[in-house]
Amino acid sequence: MSEQSIPVTVLTGYLGSGKTTLLNRILTEDHGKRYAVIVNEFGEIGIDNDLIVESDEEIYEMNNGCVCCTVRGDLVRVVEGLMRRPGRFDAIVVETTGLADPAPVAQTFFMDDDVRQKTRLDAVVALVDAKHLPLRLKDSREAEDQIAFADVVLLNKTDLVSEEELHDLEHTIRAINPHARIHRTERSNVALRDILDRGAFDLQRALANDPHFLDHDDPDHVCGPACDHDHEHGHHHHGHDHHHHGHDHHHDHGDGIHGTTIQSVSLRGGEVDPKKFMPWIQKITQLDGPNILRLKGIIAFPDDPQRYVVQGVHMIIEGDHERDWKQDEKRESRIVFIGRELDREKLERTFAACAA
Repeated sequence: MSEQSIPVTVLTGYLGSGKTTLLNRILTEDHGKRYAVIVNEFGEIGIDNDLIVESDEEIYEMNNGCVCCTVRGDLVRVVEGLMRRPGRFDAIVVETTGLADPAPVAQTFFMDDDVRQKTRLDAVVALVDAKHLPLRLKDSREAEDQIAFADVVLLNKTDLVSEEELHDLEHTIRAINPHARIHRTERSNVALRDILDRGAFDLQRALANDPHFLDHDDPDHVCGPACDHDHEHGHHHHGHDHHHHGHDHHHDHGDGIHGTTIQSVSLRGGEVDPKKFMPWIQKITQLDGPNILRLKGIIAFPDDPQRYVVQGVHMIIEGDHERDWKQDEKRESRIVFIGRELDREKLERTFAACAA
């Protein structure tokens, strides 16, 4: 992807989580950048658009609210329209409806060749209402998907809950998505550099910025200075696949949040045979794609001086060579799947069969 490609930030989050507040900050703060904003309304009457502050930025509305093929078409048209006006803006922000699964929006930036050449998906940012998250996770699959899909999670409205509740909420978020960066916020007040132009979805840039991006056991992972939770617990207990046992997969957070169905499966091995690995990853994404929200990996091929980076959304997958392996670097392959009803045993066994 060229350096000239326009970064795209997708803002997601359940109804009432603070997206419009954040959007207004992006539009009014003095950050020296110009943003084109695409708002995806739910329903025929545009309300959100009227809540967005008056600004010089370009604001586009998509009025069908159903984030699937229709929105994808709309999004492609809007983005292509924007691309015909070079120099008018530096980046694009897409705000999805509160009821939306962000995956189809993200997929748009991989699927359409024209859009893909001119834009790059920079990060999916999910806002979470700290007060209402436990309830949302019980009654809404979308709320869970939004967290699972995010590169950055803003745990918003922190002033409405206790420190102990925040601790439990962060534990819950990590159980759903161990790799997202978490920021605690009030009134969506986050440093914009923490959410914009992050390169978080661009796995190669993310790895360049943070070599431990795919590690579960990164000691610096996400936690603020006040964090003292047991990392081991947060990173490993969610991996057990309870689906085999006929009862709901859930995490015991000690705070009454049960029934989260998303899990993360991390695979680690040595060098793998590309002739086995490529057909394997294609088959896994075709068979299990609907259940795979995200996958990211660094792969070591024999006699290949460069790391191979792979990432995917549902059934869409892409891979490319990245930088050279360093001399002191262990040539190992790591791949992480985040999704629902993932067959851990099958993934481990079939990945092991790809060994060189």
